[in-house]
Amino acid sequence: MKQLWAPWRIEYILSSDKKSDKCIFCARLEEDNDVRNLILYRGREVFVIMNRYPYNSGHLMVVPNRHIGNFLALRESESRELMAVLQQSVQVLDRVMKPDGYNLGMNLGRVSGAGVEDHIHIHVVPRWNGDTNFMPIIASTKVISEALDKTYAKLKEVFEKLSNESNRR
Repeated sequence: MKQLWAPWRIEYILSSDKKSDKCIFCARLEEDNDVRNLILYRGREVFVIMNRYPYNSGHLMVVPNRHIGNFLALRESESRELMAVLQQSVQVLDRVMKPDGYNLGMNLGRVSGAGVEDHIHIHVVPRWNGDTNFMPIIASTKVISEALDKTYAKLKEVFEKLSNESNRR
């Protein structure tokens, strides 16, 4: 029998969000604790949040502020800001983590794999040459190489710099 010790997962297992009817994105956005909630950026119509259970280090999500599950019902202003902040997110990750590529994507509907199907969001997953190793194949285990709080601090600093730069223009 193989054992993988992941004591940090208990927070997810016991989390009130899992047991609540409240949307996890809306709940995080309403709170005034961006560090604890891993919110990197708040825009007029969208925000950026780190994935607490990432596929890779630096896994972000760009999310509309408005609770919306229908991609086709996005307002034009939401779509514009969603794409602009998606580009900004890639720019931040380029500067901080220097990945070789990205997976950008949405899962619309439960059948497509959406874990949160009633509030759309775009995943931004940085990828590196060689980031797949023997662990997922042999041990069905993904190695995340940096603690979330360390990654958050680095990314937050660059999001703030970029926001200040664009505000000066």
